Amino acid sequence: MRTVEQLAKEIVTREGGFVNDPDDPGGATNHGVTLGTLRRLDGDLTGDGLVTEDDLRALEPEDAVRIFIEHYFQRPQIHLLPDILHASVFDMYVNAGANAVRILQRLFNDMGQRIAIDGAIGPQTQQAAETAAAAAPDHIVDAYGIARRNYYYALADRRPASRKFACRRDGGKGGWILRAEEFISVRYHLTEAEHRERTATWH
Repeated sequence: MRTVEQLAKEIVTREGGFVNDPDDPGGATNHGVTLGTLRRLDGDLTGDGLVTEDDLRALEPEDAVRIFIEHYFQRPQIHLLPDILHASVFDMYVNAGANAVRILQRLFNDMGQRIAIDGAIGPQTQQAAETAAAAAPDHIVDAYGIARRNYYYALADRRPASRKFACRRDGGKGGWILRAEEFISVRYHLTEAEHRERTATWH
């Protein structure tokens, strides 16, 4: 089982370096850390008394790893979930914040449990996760990954500017879908034809 530090390093690698895409509602990021997050953490890396894009550009990969472990794994209490869910939920939390937990909570409700969908991991969600993992140890990670993929597609349905993150210009799978499928068994990956059918109305 990979450690949380190993998982965080993988996320930093997956996120890449500095990006400032005007169609990304999260705004500018570096190693996956947004400027908003850096401001919330008072990350004045340049020492000028302000937290600006210059500070974001100065962020080192090891800084991002530390931020992710503390603020995207420990603080939202992802460590309370069964170990098999850590990697995918952690990765999704970096990408989508509390929506990562809401997706999980909706999945538990779909599996017959009745818990609040509030985006917070507390005793109720922890117990639901343990029950689901015990009931379907070979499927719960795939089920969550598929729910992630569906979330991305639905988000792009509602927000045309985000479609380029789910579907490339040539019609192939975009970064969001590929990212979700990294945490899904190959047998549940969509074929290119299925992906193109799912996104046909976007073009």
